[in-house]
Amino acid sequence: MAAPLDDMFSFCVDPGKVASCVEVRFIDNIKGKGLFAKRSIKKGDSIFIERPLISAQFLWNALYKYKACEYCLRALETAEENARRLSGIPGLSLPHPELCRVRPELHQACPQCQVMYCSSECRQAAADQYHRVLCLGPSKEDPDHPINKLRDAWRSMHYPPETSSIMLMARMVAVVKQGQLALLHSLFKAALYDDHLSRWFVPEGFRSLFSLVGTNGQGIGTSSLSQWVHACDALELPAQQREQLDSFIDQLYKDIEKETGDFLNCEGSGLFLLQSSCNHSCIPNAEASFPDNNFLLHLSALSDINPGEEICISYLDCCQRDRSRHSRHKILRENYLFVCSCPKCVSQMDELDVTSEEEEEEEGEAEGETEGDEMEDEMTDV
Repeated sequence: MAAPLDDMFSFCVDPGKVASCVEVRFIDNIKGKGLFAKRSIKKGDSIFIERPLISAQFLWNALYKYKACEYCLRALETAEENARRLSGIPGLSLPHPELCRVRPELHQACPQCQVMYCSSECRQAAADQYHRVLCLGPSKEDPDHPINKLRDAWRSMHYPPETSSIMLMARMVAVVKQGQLALLHSLFKAALYDDHLSRWFVPEGFRSLFSLVGTNGQGIGTSSLSQWVHACDALELPAQQREQLDSFIDQLYKDIEKETGDFLNCEGSGLFLLQSSCNHSCIPNAEASFPDNNFLLHLSALSDINPGEEICISYLDCCQRDRSRHSRHKILRENYLFVCSCPKCVSQMDELDVTSEEEEEEEGEAEGETEGDEMEDEMTDV
């Protein structure tokens, strides 16, 4: 059984500094903890902004040259560089380049291993928290270094495309067999063992850490191009210029879809103390996003929330939430090991328990019809 996040990381969390409008309460032995509003929250309000206890870019994402700050996951490419790579058009020029917020002149590399950071502050924060232990120095390209062997073993067990949702970690836990877990444990121990942390290196402790990530991990997606698009949307332009800019962005989306598909963002995962206390609902009243192009999670209200009301997010995407109760329950049981009893599921208790091929075919047709719109949403709403 995984240790609760607030138990494991109590040394780095100040309870007095958590969001003032929410509180974590114990619900029962089945749901565990939940996040509740302490005051009225209006639709569209920011509930809190939270930095992760720890985060990391996905290994395959980094291997495919999605350049992100080693610490905060901020996308390091300029919007124009990002657009050129994703579209496969080397000479592409973006209008309004001044709207790009990436500042390459501030980027810094670790002097020993050359991993990149978006700023000196991130480089120092990483060094203070974990990078002194993990820095490979001149062994960065050595395939026999224990940390490189650990990374290679993980990549060999989970192939792309990766996802920025918690489902990724849940599925990782499900597919890793006992033998593979033993291999990861031995490599993990060889790379990082410390006498003072011995409880995390015995098999039971390692399984607990692995379960912790699988249960609580939150996907993180960052994109300098997305930020540029949002900034363009906010410009006040004459009608003709607005039409030209929108047409340019629409064509860029089409070029990127043709070249790259939906593998668009710098992606990783993080452990968040408050967000990990949010339970699931098929009709969520809150959602998480990463609008700052880094690992800062913004939790926003999707509807008015009353004092004492539980704040819930959805573990399902929009298409999955539109499926039948039986289909939603099947997904949640297989990936999150629980049966949902949210108001929507309770109200649909009399529905037929059918997950038919017809339903899936209809969903496929509907997804095809809205594919273009969804692509735009995915690219701009990281």
